Amino acid sequence: MSIRKRMWTTESGEERSAYVVQYSTAEKDNRGKRRRHIKTFDRKKDAEDFQAQVRIDVKKGVHTPTSRSITIEEAGDLWIDGCGDLERSTVDQYRQHLKFHINPYLGAFKLPALTVAAVRDWQDKLRNGVPAPGQKVAEVRSAVMVKKVTTSLSSLLSDALERGKVGHNVVRSMTANRSRKRKVERRQKRKLVMGRDIPEPREVDALLQHTDTERWRAFFLTAVRCGLRASELRGLHWQDVDFKKSELHVRQRADRYNTIGNPKSADSQRAVPIPPKTLAALKAWKLQCPKAKGQQHLVFPNGSGNVETHSNIIERGLIPAWEKSGITVPVLDKSGKPTRDDEGRPIVKAKYTGAHSLRHYFASWCLARPPVGLGLNLKELSERIGHASIQITIDTYAHLIPRADHAEELAAAEGEFG
Repeated sequence: MSIRKRMWTTESGEERSAYVVQYSTAEKDNRGKRRRHIKTFDRKKDAEDFQAQVRIDVKKGVHTPTSRSITIEEAGDLWIDGCGDLERSTVDQYRQHLKFHINPYLGAFKLPALTVAAVRDWQDKLRNGVPAPGQKVAEVRSAVMVKKVTTSLSSLLSDALERGKVGHNVVRSMTANRSRKRKVERRQKRKLVMGRDIPEPREVDALLQHTDTERWRAFFLTAVRCGLRASELRGLHWQDVDFKKSELHVRQRADRYNTIGNPKSADSQRAVPIPPKTLAALKAWKLQCPKAKGQQHLVFPNGSGNVETHSNIIERGLIPAWEKSGITVPVLDKSGKPTRDDEGRPIVKAKYTGAHSLRHYFASWCLARPPVGLGLNLKELSERIGHASIQITIDTYAHLIPRADHAEELAAAEGEFG
């Protein structure tokens, strides 16, 4: 294996240069000789990086010459075909990542030609909204989106690696500055704040006081006192509500396509205690709850007894309830000033627009000290909320644990004769 510099002059008299890597593999041609391969690079460093990686891959017996390799777009098709055991919504998300974020920029790349530098360049283009070849405009992708599609690219390459289409996963090789990046991500990640991301107790009280239908009262109470995800509430069956033991069992959920399936993770399957007022609301709602023929009866179905859509829960239930209870914020124009209607009255909207805010409230209620809350520790909260690991609970909610009054603590520690 060698690297040589090639020099030539174009027809216009311009001098050009390139670096050529020559190497052979264990494969033999029709004459019984080892196959020789050539790869050309503009920069010497790229040629040296390629040479180093090829040495490793050839030694392992996993090297695939670029000339016989498949493209990232082709590898993406194989990857999607192998995702048949995943949820439909997950596979659809992968398809969107390929269609809008990966293939336009990297689809034509042969797998062995993908380098760390190429991946970094692709990430920068996504962050800065640089159009892909053939595109006139492109949107700026958020840091979260760039991270998601990079994870999808890594999964694609891992699948290709298992199929023997490429020698290594270049995304996993991107270790430079990883520690520094994680610190930056942690600093940039915004903590949940009461009154901004999490409804305050008075706001939840107002929500419940102004909810006059049995259906939504039972739904909101179950959300804020049992902490179920919206998908778990939509997939909850009456047979999983034990009125005698005052607890409910999370055994399934409804996905975005209204299909009942397994919970988000194994730890999501759990038993959750039901407080008395919530239990009473569920009993009252059960008498009116629609039933679908020949199916397991859902606790919070649509009018036909079937799975309710997530959008209906938000747009017909939660947002109108917040607005009715007066928990609103002004709608701002482009200059940041409140907008007004034709009669000069300020236009407002619901302060909280997602169902997950109710789940956040449940977590804060669990951690609050009695009599305001339950006074649970993080391990107990993790079990009730159904997180896959306690670390997720710590990262999300640890800062909500009530702090003791430092003045009282210091006075007590100082003693009578301090």
